[in-house]
Amino acid sequence: MDDIVDMLRERHDGGLIALELPDEDRLVEIEEQLLISLPADYKAFLLSASDIVCGSLEPATVMDDYAHNFLPEMAANSWNQGLPRYLIPVCETPNGIYAMSQEGEVVLWQPEQGINEDEVWGSIWQWAREVWLES
Repeated sequence: MDDIVDMLRERHDGGLIALELPDEDRLVEIEEQLLISLPADYKAFLLSASDIVCGSLEPATVMDDYAHNFLPEMAANSWNQGLPRYLIPVCETPNGIYAMSQEGEVVLWQPEQGINEDEVWGSIWQWAREVWLES
């Protein structure tokens, strides 16, 4: 995990936007808004890497209620599009929504096809290394 955060920080384009990292209390507020618990790895990701801007993907944020990628809004929109309620969005793309299960697996969900079985990562850290860093 730390190695991946370090790699992301090396590519961080901090000049664009000044984002803050959340604290545990903020994550509790987000869980209350979502009415679902965040998986432990997703919490760790949000606590350590949600202030990073790199590549072409913009993972969810929890600090700016008005951001286009604010997690509760992203979740509401994704669930309205048909994303199964047990999945929590991580990042929206033109190809679909990267989302995380309670078990920590990240999948690519596409509105017309559902979960793409060829696009599955064992953890958010694997997804960050293989997808976000490469975007």
